Amino acid sequence: MKQERVAAAASVGGACSVQVGAALGATVFPLVGPAGVVALRQAVAATALLAIARPNPRALSLRAIRPAVLLGLALVVMNWALYGAVERLGLGLAVTLEFLGPLTLALIGSRRRIDLGAALLAGVGVVLLTGTVPGIDLAGVALGLLAAGAWAAYIVLNQRVGARLPGVQGTAIASLVAAVLTAPLLVFSLVGLDPRELGHVLLIGLAAGILSSALPYSIDLNVLRVLPRQVFGVLQSVQPAAAALAGFVVLGQALSPWQLGGLALITVGNVVAVGRPARGAGPAEAPASA
Repeated sequence: MKQERVAAAASVGGACSVQVGAALGATVFPLVGPAGVVALRQAVAATALLAIARPNPRALSLRAIRPAVLLGLALVVMNWALYGAVERLGLGLAVTLEFLGPLTLALIGSRRRIDLGAALLAGVGVVLLTGTVPGIDLAGVALGLLAAGAWAAYIVLNQRVGARLPGVQGTAIASLVAAVLTAPLLVFSLVGLDPRELGHVLLIGLAAGILSSALPYSIDLNVLRVLPRQVFGVLQSVQPAAAALAGFVVLGQALSPWQLGGLALITVGNVVAVGRPARGAGPAEAPASA
């Protein structure tokens, strides 16, 4: 029981860490763009996690690392799409759209009437979030939904990685793959940067990489080994609210009352969908919202 309480607290803390780091990263969009921030995040995360995990290449089989490689691909798509959506829509709205990924994953294959109600709540929430904003950026909405799909893939792959590799080795390998894939973007962003801004950008990249990648990725991997999907999914419902708060405090981005209502409906839909325990559900049976 004590272990589960610690895992629950770590999960909520990791969710808040993600959004604070994302808000900090968004502050340097004018200098390096969303792609540059993603590349910085992945480079920092890979460096930190490889230093901690120190995986032995000779001890890793292709079967063991395959999910980690796929997880690295999912990380690139998820983070690039999310930051692209943040640039166009703001942090709170972008993350709430992204949150549809875990919600959809929880609803797939379910035939319970209460889950249909959860889906309807989420649908109304999306309408309030996007339909009440005149001239909303449709490309931003599309990127938010792409991030949602990538987040769902992240959930499934993270569960498999945690089952096949000990500690945070899987997360470290995934971050390395993501860092290698985004390295050209990092070089391009830094080469074109004003030298006077280099120190500031690197400092923000370091903070965003630790807060939004290295720390929460490690927390997710370990918490998924302890908490059932339903419990972890409910805890992750703090993500949209944390994003809205971080966007307001760090970036000065405020949501309208209608949008806040939509955020609340999507969050409630997730709680309803994943909060009812399934028979025999345990940490290893199904992926959790991440």
